[in-house]
Amino acid sequence: MVSIGVLCYYKTLQFSFMELEEIIAGQIAMSENPGDTIRKWREEFKVSPSELARQLKVTPSVVSDYESGRRKSPGTFAVRKIVLALIEIDRKRGSPVSRKFNSGVPPSALIDIKDYDHDIKLERVIKAINGINVSSPSIDRYIRGYTIVNGVQVALTFSYSEYGKLYGWSSQRVIFFTEVTLGRSPMIAIRAHPLKPAAVVYIKPGKIDPLALKISELENIPLIVTESGADEIVGAMSSLR
Repeated sequence: MVSIGVLCYYKTLQFSFMELEEIIAGQIAMSENPGDTIRKWREEFKVSPSELARQLKVTPSVVSDYESGRRKSPGTFAVRKIVLALIEIDRKRGSPVSRKFNSGVPPSALIDIKDYDHDIKLERVIKAINGINVSSPSIDRYIRGYTIVNGVQVALTFSYSEYGKLYGWSSQRVIFFTEVTLGRSPMIAIRAHPLKPAAVVYIKPGKIDPLALKISELENIPLIVTESGADEIVGAMSSLR
């Protein structure tokens, strides 16, 4: 059975999707070059012209004409159809782009975020990402979601108080950091924030600073490392059931 918390989360997410539609439509409508803006968002959603054309039930040349400016700038109705088509394609893929823009985390920092409607053993996560627990806290625990961020961008754009944005609707999650050299800053920030994740994973880190391991022990948060790439991890975490 899906909990009330999960239902509330998905209702909030649905509302946020509506806000994203308005943002995209507004940018296209207000742009001096609507075709360039359509192309920008199509590429942001990683949708090919032919895929967008299929969703719109038009020929690829129509999409090409809009983006190149050969066709008259699309009116309100056409813009809405294009935006809804992009959102729908994203929804069929699990809404990775929509989640990214509606999480509250700057898009430059966020790679992926997802919440599950059921518990998943941390041991399964570690196996799926080819991870190694380099810390002393037990991995005998469950998660309800994950967040993958660029560690450098988080350090540049976040204050410690803003780390709460990484938790989605639940702190019972794994937080992944890329671009980690020593791993001190993420663990210091996590220690300073009242919310604590179920586990932290460093993606292809350099040498792990002893301070990061000490904070892991003090906060009882497993610290895991993996040599898998971010794209591999997104695929592995999205496929966990």
